[in-house]
Amino acid sequence: MKRLVVLTIVILALLTMSVFAATPGQLLIWADSTRAPILTQLGNEFQAVYGIPVKVVEMNFGDIRTKFITAAAANEGPDIIVGANDWVGELAADGLLTPITFLSSDQLKQFAPSSLQAFSYGGKLYGLPYGIDVLGLFYNKDYVTNPPTTPDQLFTMAQQMTAGGFYGLAYGVYGNPYFSAPFIQGFGGYVFGTNPDGSLNPNDIGLANSGAVAGLNYIVKLFTSGIIPQGEDNNTADNLFTSGKAAMLIDGEWEVPAIQQAGINFGVAPIPGGKPFVGVQGFMISSKSPNQIQAMEFMSDYINTPDTMYKIWQADPRIPARYDVAAKAEAVAPWLKGFVDALSNTTPMPNIPQMASVWNAWTNAINLAVSGKESSQAALTTAVQQIQQAISK
Repeated sequence: MKRLVVLTIVILALLTMSVFAATPGQLLIWADSTRAPILTQLGNEFQAVYGIPVKVVEMNFGDIRTKFITAAAANEGPDIIVGANDWVGELAADGLLTPITFLSSDQLKQFAPSSLQAFSYGGKLYGLPYGIDVLGLFYNKDYVTNPPTTPDQLFTMAQQMTAGGFYGLAYGVYGNPYFSAPFIQGFGGYVFGTNPDGSLNPNDIGLANSGAVAGLNYIVKLFTSGIIPQGEDNNTADNLFTSGKAAMLIDGEWEVPAIQQAGINFGVAPIPGGKPFVGVQGFMISSKSPNQIQAMEFMSDYINTPDTMYKIWQADPRIPARYDVAAKAEAVAPWLKGFVDALSNTTPMPNIPQMASVWNAWTNAINLAVSGKESSQAALTTAVQQIQQAISK
């Protein structure tokens, strides 16, 4: 009986290790519930062709980074993780990621530049991007034939159409710095400047410069003119558009299913004069992986192909990072073109750890300005001071 108990403990330990620790000759991938099923299918196909087993462990997206850091520090964990570009700064700085070196110059041209920049740190590429999140301008074709192309056109059109409970523009910017970023950055503001080598400089904060102030003033004008009601958050904005009570909406591609389900005849265009963040999803290789060569082969020979990337897009319909995949996807999802066009004027979500010190102060500045409690200049100046203090700690 005792031997049976000991044997059971050993088996359970081995099973646990297979989930959390890579073993030579078998690729271990950690992914969330959205990506795990398609990666399991792709892993089986890869094994059939290359003879290398692939095990995919499903994990909550919010847990992958923290568990990876803990495991990698003990020389364990997966060979590959699938996650967001804003993980890169911390992971690369701690030496936990292997640079991606297999992309040729011609292959690099297939990717949206912002997607590669998003996964770069210290002049090196640390992830293979596959999908991009970006904000765009949805418009209801029943009310808007030609979407606006400048901030002034957007304001005028939205103001003319706002009356009697109908809104020209739905925009859930209140309390949401991510949604304010297109105009803050589009007018000339920025979160972090860059060093001569292209890396981000956390000591150069441009959220209170003249461009940032002009961008926030534009947002405030949308509120004071009555185009956007006080307190309108993202859920309220989405509901206005999907219920047919708004002609235009600023939101991301993740809102497409709800809009389609509501039966809205919609199109997508870049935000007029906007420079939104891009958040990028991709594959990263652990520097602690015992299967470095196999992991590179899996990503270079199998994942980084138009057919495989298209299959991933079908399972996780973000904006494809590869232009050839996006062109193929547009044949069945014409709305993608508006988002792809928007990628030409974007900035990657900063991937350095200091970004964590930005959000609260930026949120407070927006709320103070749009509620009329402080001027845009005063609110943003205070925010920058708070960010600088937080970073210096």
